[in-house]
Amino acid sequence: MQQKRVLAVHDISCVGKCSLTVALPIISAAGVECSALPTAVLSTHTGGFKGYTFRDLTDDIEPILAHWKSLNVRFDGVYTGYLGSARQVALVEEIFAYAKGNGAQIFVDPVMADDGKMYPGFDMSFAKGMRDLCTRADVIMPNITEAVFMLGEEYKPGPYTEEYIEGRLRRLSALGPKKVILTGVHFDSVKLGAACYDAGTGRTEYFFRDRIPGYYHGTGDIFGSVIVASVMNGLTLARATELAVDFTWRSIVRTHDAGTDVRFGVNFEAGFPRLLDDMGLRKD
Repeated sequence: MQQKRVLAVHDISCVGKCSLTVALPIISAAGVECSALPTAVLSTHTGGFKGYTFRDLTDDIEPILAHWKSLNVRFDGVYTGYLGSARQVALVEEIFAYAKGNGAQIFVDPVMADDGKMYPGFDMSFAKGMRDLCTRADVIMPNITEAVFMLGEEYKPGPYTEEYIEGRLRRLSALGPKKVILTGVHFDSVKLGAACYDAGTGRTEYFFRDRIPGYYHGTGDIFGSVIVASVMNGLTLARATELAVDFTWRSIVRTHDAGTDVRFGVNFEAGFPRLLDDMGLRKD
């Protein structure tokens, strides 16, 4: 069986595990070739570090895509995360059109907001652009803030009800993507997790773990990378979501218990053996 190839379109931070430095190892460990298109290079990620360097790579995206087209490079999947501008969103739409012409699955993590607020440098016009991008996706993975901003709704802090969560999932799916995962779901102050909706089956499923105190950088990228790796290996959306919640939670617990400086990201690498077992990939 020919190895599948996924293109990860993210920024890369030289220090601090997130974005490409998370997507590359997780997707590769699952036996899927992970090609990379860096949208920017940073000395560190922007959470908790000061004085970081930043180099925008927007001008490189178009010639890179042109070269790939000249080589007829094909991708079985495309996975996008943080995009720094409306121009990058437009260029990613070109990548989607090229990749979908060869039957690629499109995964979008519409990174732009959390806790009811847009990230610095973004405004609600960017949410519209990200919404348009999500209409072209097969699988989207917003948090609740990103979901309501794309839907033009007002943010409401949790706890939530199943009726509220399922309403958001179905409205997001009506935009175009048949599979939607919503992160940051909680019905109380004890458990935190995700909900997934598959329009093909009409089913919504929930997966939770105990809430761990603190903020852990890069965990959204870990979650999304496990989703991509799992779906590309033929797992159902529900099983992929269950594994992503569990793997992310175990990585946080491992880091919390070790007392690691959370600015550098969580220890997800130690969880690979169990993840591959859970995915059914360690048969030899």
